[in-house]
Amino acid sequence: MSLQEDGITAIDPYTFTGNIQVPPARWRDRVKHLGPSLVISGSIVGSGEIILTSSLGAAAGFVLLWWVLLSCWIKSLVQAELARYIIVSGDTYLRALNRLPGKLWGPKGPVGWPIWLGLIAFIPGIMGVSGILGGAGQALSLLFPAIDSRFAAAIVAALAMIILGTGSYKHLERIMLFLVLTFTVTTLICAIMMQFTQYKLTSADLVLGLSLDFPVEYLVLALAVYGYTGVNSGETSTYTYWCIEKGYPGFIGEKKDEEAWLYRARGWIKVLHMDVWVTLVILTCATLPFYVLGAGVLHEMGETPSGLETISVLSNMFTQTLGPWSLWVFGIGAFFILFSTTIAAIGGGGRFVPDYLIEMGFIDRQNLAARIKIIRVYVLLIPVIGLVLYLFFENPVTLVTIGAITAALFLPIQTGATLYLHHKHLDPQIRPGKIVTGSMMLIFLFQLFMGYLVIRYVVLG
Repeated sequence: MSLQEDGITAIDPYTFTGNIQVPPARWRDRVKHLGPSLVISGSIVGSGEIILTSSLGAAAGFVLLWWVLLSCWIKSLVQAELARYIIVSGDTYLRALNRLPGKLWGPKGPVGWPIWLGLIAFIPGIMGVSGILGGAGQALSLLFPAIDSRFAAAIVAALAMIILGTGSYKHLERIMLFLVLTFTVTTLICAIMMQFTQYKLTSADLVLGLSLDFPVEYLVLALAVYGYTGVNSGETSTYTYWCIEKGYPGFIGEKKDEEAWLYRARGWIKVLHMDVWVTLVILTCATLPFYVLGAGVLHEMGETPSGLETISVLSNMFTQTLGPWSLWVFGIGAFFILFSTTIAAIGGGGRFVPDYLIEMGFIDRQNLAARIKIIRVYVLLIPVIGLVLYLFFENPVTLVTIGAITAALFLPIQTGATLYLHHKHLDPQIRPGKIVTGSMMLIFLFQLFMGYLVIRYVVLG
């Protein structure tokens, strides 16, 4: 049966493995089977780019351009290799984490330590979502100044509940993606138009931005950008669920005829990798313009996004390059980016909850009706919790930063788990090569160091 919020249909991709399909051989045929990248782009192009990346540019200028590029690109390899394991093994993300060595007490039996760690991080993660929801409310208030930004956030929360509760997001997915991509292109145009203003990017700015200098006074915000820019740890894990629901594991099927199975596995891994490349291109085109505009316009103006004026300050990136008329363009685009991120983040997060309960032993994986009910309760409850948190803090940058820092702490766990699962549980014939494995090891060590910095300078102060 297919796991859908709006009902129960024919096939459950989480338990069914009999939908075997021959993989497409040509790249243009592979394009027809892409999909998870388009879903995940709805959450990738969001708060990390429009709020954190722009804020870092506004604070630091061009000096951390290299850091933004690194933050964008370093995590996509982990995304691809974790998804490789998931679609071949048939495991879900949490089932895979539960295979790691080191079990702790659980209510129904021993449970892997990452399962408990994920539960501890639940509230900080929801705080990040609440910041995105509040930012969407501020964008709505920017378009309609008569609406108080707090009330606008309540409207956003109500809309999210309606869309996710009825399952109608599936019908809006393509429209939302179109709007997000349109706004991304518009932002790119703004970055180009900036070159014809007093805020233009010079060769000296570019040299400074690629000099690998790291002013420590921007460490906390830079770590937040690292945690949320590009494919963060939450989006990497959510991506695996969208791959399952796309049907990739079922297309590969069970290993009965080894030669045929290897052919299918290698073929669908190629489709998966193309899908990841699409994600990488989209997020790079979305991230760089926001940083360039933040560094070129907001930094020169001395404006720093904060509090209830976050989105209003960010709108200067458009009005100072395209003219005052573009305030509406920015407001509409910012609303759809942040609203689609809110929807995608909550909808994706809903896949984790039943998986947690399954790994804890509370429900059976075959109980599709219970899983759907749990997801529906989750997507109706989280917008309310997010709204309450936003009304308490009233600062999207702070809330998103908390979520981003939490996401950064999970990156080395995710990369280390991928390396372990490849080594212990993946068929040697379809493991990645030495170059990819070596690169993953370097990424793992880098992320461990970043995790240390987060704990040392952010958590412990």
